[in-house]
Amino acid sequence: MYSQEIQSILEKKNIRIGDKIRVIGKKAEYEGFLMPKTELGDPSCIVIKLGNGYNIGLKFEKGMNIKFLERGKPIKFKPAEIKFAKDAKKPDVSILGCGGTIASRVEYTTGAVFPSFSPGDLLLSFPELNEIANISGRKLYDLFSEDITTAHWQIIAKEVAKEVKAKNDGVVLMHGTDTLHYTAAALSFMLQSSPIPIILVGAQRSSDRGSSDNLVNLVSATTAAVSDIAEVSVCMHGSMNDDYCFVHQGTKVRKLHTSRRDAFQSVNVLPYAKVWYEGRRIEYLREDYRKRGEGKLKIDEKMNPNVGLLYTYPGIKPELVEVMAKVHDGIVIAGTGLGHIPSNPQNDAFAKSIIPSVKAVIDSGIPVVIAPQTIFGRINMNVYSAGRLLNATGIIGNNCDWTPETALVKLMWVLGHTKDMKKVKEMMLTNVAGEISNRTDIIELI
Repeated sequence: MYSQEIQSILEKKNIRIGDKIRVIGKKAEYEGFLMPKTELGDPSCIVIKLGNGYNIGLKFEKGMNIKFLERGKPIKFKPAEIKFAKDAKKPDVSILGCGGTIASRVEYTTGAVFPSFSPGDLLLSFPELNEIANISGRKLYDLFSEDITTAHWQIIAKEVAKEVKAKNDGVVLMHGTDTLHYTAAALSFMLQSSPIPIILVGAQRSSDRGSSDNLVNLVSATTAAVSDIAEVSVCMHGSMNDDYCFVHQGTKVRKLHTSRRDAFQSVNVLPYAKVWYEGRRIEYLREDYRKRGEGKLKIDEKMNPNVGLLYTYPGIKPELVEVMAKVHDGIVIAGTGLGHIPSNPQNDAFAKSIIPSVKAVIDSGIPVVIAPQTIFGRINMNVYSAGRLLNATGIIGNNCDWTPETALVKLMWVLGHTKDMKKVKEMMLTNVAGEISNRTDIIELI
């Protein structure tokens, strides 16, 4: 949004985003199309697109005059109509859109970015896809990934199941990157024993940037979708270059950087494979995945969204755990180190233990799960007294190496099936989708 002062002037003159305007300042005047303010931009700066195609930001000053010149035309993209013959020799891949910036087209008059989800749009934007498979596509959502909820996961699972039943050879889900790993974990529990690859993919940088990673990511994800890896996986850049992508296990992947193209990494395991962009070559790094055609899809989309995630920190108040228990059916605590929370076994005058609060919550019938906030490594509450005190409360997760996000999603899924504490613990400690590794090795990727 623009500043309140600018917004008031625009509303008074009935000027909308996309309209052609003239901005008259003390020293110069400019004509162009009014652009939306970027989220991180200065709200007191007016952004217009000049006739030469460049955007310019003009600091709003007292006495500056804004004149309406011409009403902008509504910009809409019709799905591209590209006729292509289905090649019986190629596999069939369905690409479903859940939002994000990975597949989009830029309208250069205003600079607006529109999602592209029809088969024609995809093939127009990414003609390389036609070399890999017969492509079909449709949009499920056009959402920022931070707005995705458990209800969306349930619908996505059902829609993916339709594509599997339609005998497609692979499914690709385009998704925003911020919560991509949550959705990957959710689908790993909800879509078990798939006979074909289900690949989630996103882009860190939008299609209007020269450094966009959307082409390499989507082409690599489609290549993975026709591979032998019949798992729910995430396919994203494996390096800062456009050379290869990794195919990550859906319950063992996390976004570990805000903006780098290789932000996604596997946690405590190797990725399933590398997909080399040039030559569309797959280099398998593991063998412990379900092979194409071995499974029969089981859809189980029951979810309880009423689960919270709490990171412990120095000085955390015991009351915080109790408040969370009042509004949640389950809690995941991301503990420090090997799985610790403030316990104060030395009875220090300043330290406050939250062990009694955790025990009270568990005793009331609300399950509490522990995960490592270090991300890498495994919970082991048998080493230090703080861990042993916590383990005695009945908290779930000792010896598990799940990520906090996967533990959260799994508890949602488990509580969608039962609230019986004994059954909850049994289901949480049962390895369902590779979320609990038998052993944690030192992983180095070159």
